[in-house]
Amino acid sequence: MDQMIESGLRAMAPPTGFEPAALPMAAADGVPASVLFVGPRAIGAELARSGRARVIDHIPPARMAAHLRSMALPDIVWLIDAETIESETLAEICDAVLAMECALVCETALGGLDRVAATVPASIRTEWLVDADAADRLVALAAASRAASPAVHDIARDEAMERIDQLQDEVARIARLLGDLAGQRGLPGAPGGFAPRDADHGDAGAQLRSPVRDYAAGPRSFEPEERTVHRQRAKAVRRMLRQRRMREQYFPADLFADPAWDMLLDLYAARLERQPVSVSSLCIAAAVPATTALRWIKTMTDAGLFLREADPHDGRRIFIGLAEAAFDALARYFEALEE
Repeated sequence: MDQMIESGLRAMAPPTGFEPAALPMAAADGVPASVLFVGPRAIGAELARSGRARVIDHIPPARMAAHLRSMALPDIVWLIDAETIESETLAEICDAVLAMECALVCETALGGLDRVAATVPASIRTEWLVDADAADRLVALAAASRAASPAVHDIARDEAMERIDQLQDEVARIARLLGDLAGQRGLPGAPGGFAPRDADHGDAGAQLRSPVRDYAAGPRSFEPEERTVHRQRAKAVRRMLRQRRMREQYFPADLFADPAWDMLLDLYAARLERQPVSVSSLCIAAAVPATTALRWIKTMTDAGLFLREADPHDGRRIFIGLAEAAFDALARYFEALEE
């Protein structure tokens, strides 16, 4: 059982160096997606040349609200260098995107990721790009186009979209596996059960709705021992992560790329250490390019394994945490390893 989770997660990792050859159009009738670019530099030409995007305009952030009142609604709003946009202006843009019910592509530098991610609501279907290249933008365009126009003919599907679907299906399967491990009957402390499946997420909506653990709720006499166990296990998890990084000194890093498992381990150790994990920190822990890590974070969040948590002391930042189902399953995984 201890190998099932890791092997399943490893099977989800997309091939290294994957670049789409031909991505589908946005609408069911084959019309390219209409894209409104917002930001200080022009990048729409390369997407327009691909024939998969129709650039309707390129405007500075401050003009977006007024501009939208005099134009047709775009399929996609594409933010360029989002970290350079003032927080108030960025919030207004997000409100406009929500009102238009269109998709959002957000390009930002890693250093500004936490502030931008905290400003963009989770209700907006967002594709994130960090230090993106042409291939990253084409993948983001394909995913955003599908979000903007979900009714796509099967004839328009290609290998790129099949891989995106496979990624989502595999994460949903792992979510169910983790939930099954956490909800085994007869095990002390197992959660009570599953909530109904969510229609938007399909199988991935089968999340555990167990209460948040209260570390101070138990008898005080048990707290020191429990915290000692948590510290020891956190050290073991950190040691496992260091060992995984050491492999990269002797073998190509992409040979063992496994961002889902690395992020699960990092969040589990942080939970035991009672330390919050920012979006940018989790991207670094994934040991893959930030754009790839963000795509995994979004997929794992949609699957109910990760949770977005607001920083109570700083509204410009959010944290990523483990859902109770994932935490309980990882706890039982390491208990099994210690036997």
